[in-house]
Amino acid sequence: MKAAAGPGAEPGSGSVLLSVSSSLNARRAPKRYSTGITVAELKVIDRSGARIGEYEDVSQVEKYEMAESDYDKRPESLRSFLRQRQWGRFDAEAAQQRAQEQQQRRDQEAALAAALPLGSRCLVRVPGQPCRRGTIMYVGQTDFKPGHWVGVRYDEPLGKHDGSVGSRRYFECAPKYGAFVKPQSVTAGDFPEEDDGLEEEL
Repeated sequence: MKAAAGPGAEPGSGSVLLSVSSSLNARRAPKRYSTGITVAELKVIDRSGARIGEYEDVSQVEKYEMAESDYDKRPESLRSFLRQRQWGRFDAEAAQQRAQEQQQRRDQEAALAAALPLGSRCLVRVPGQPCRRGTIMYVGQTDFKPGHWVGVRYDEPLGKHDGSVGSRRYFECAPKYGAFVKPQSVTAGDFPEEDDGLEEEL
C-alpha cells in the first residue's frame, strides 16, 4: 500500500489531499490532512499475505457445498416449500400432462415424417426464411438432435452442409446444398426446379 500527496495544499483551504492506494486493487482512498502537521512519509506494510486479485476473483474463495441428500431433508428450503404445495416440478398432475403433450408432439412429428417419401420433390417453409425448393434425401432420427428430421438437397446453395453433420453422413450433395429441417416445415409434391429466366444462346 502506498500514499501519494496531491499537487499540494489547496489555496486558502489549510489542508492537503493525500491519495492512498493498494497494490491489491485499483481503488484509491482520498484522505485530507491539515497543513499544520508534517508528513514526511506514510508507509503501510500489508502482512496479511493477500495476493493481487485475491479479493476480486471469487473463484479463489472457498465455497460450502451441501449434498443433495442433506438439502432434500431441510424443512425450510425452497424445495421443501414447493413440495409441500405441489408446485413446479412437484406437481405430479401437471408433470403427467406435460409428458403426454410431449409424447403427442413426438407422435405427430413421426407421422408427418412417415408421409414424406425419399426422393420426392418438396417445398420447405421455415418461419422467418424464404421458401426453398429441393429434394428429400433423408427422413428419420439423427445423432445431432432428438426427434425426426428431414434431410433436403436444395436446388440452390442455400443450405449449411453437404449432407453430413459431425462424423456421420446422412446423404450426398454438393457443399452448401444440404440442410435438415423438421417434418412440419416440408411439403412433398410436384415442385419442379424454378427457371431463372436465363437461356443459353445457340
